[in-house]
Amino acid sequence: MDITWLTDRIAVGGGIWNSDNMEKVAKAGITHIIDMQIEFDDTPLGLAHGIEVLWNPTDDDFEPKPGTLFRRGVDFAQAAFEGTEAKLFIHCAAGVHRAPMMALAVLGSMGWSLEDAMQLIEGRRPVADFAEVYVESVEQFLGESEA
Repeated sequence: MDITWLTDRIAVGGGIWNSDNMEKVAKAGITHIIDMQIEFDDTPLGLAHGIEVLWNPTDDDFEPKPGTLFRRGVDFAQAAFEGTEAKLFIHCAAGVHRAPMMALAVLGSMGWSLEDAMQLIEGRRPVADFAEVYVESVEQFLGESEA
């Protein structure tokens, strides 16, 4: 399985696609998934392994993303981390654009500066690529969240 741990509780990576891979995700201790891929909904696979899934389908089209997209993911992550030992896996198909973008929003909502969060993500997952339009979308979301 393509899983890169950013912190002890947050990981990013590529698609799961089948039950065997979801079993590997479960064995890694992951309890929650934000599935950013528009191509495949992990929800049925997650249910079979006791993993809560937020399917947050996003097109990797290099267009600005709405704040509602990030709000769903951030709210899901915050709820998962309240009073539990949850481990969160944020993924898309390849773990290059959409998953790092959502991880940036989650870390930013936890108080990380965007620069520090991007350095962490790129340092741990060198294939991560932050399209300027996606970073600007996260910046706009975090700015609106603080208002």
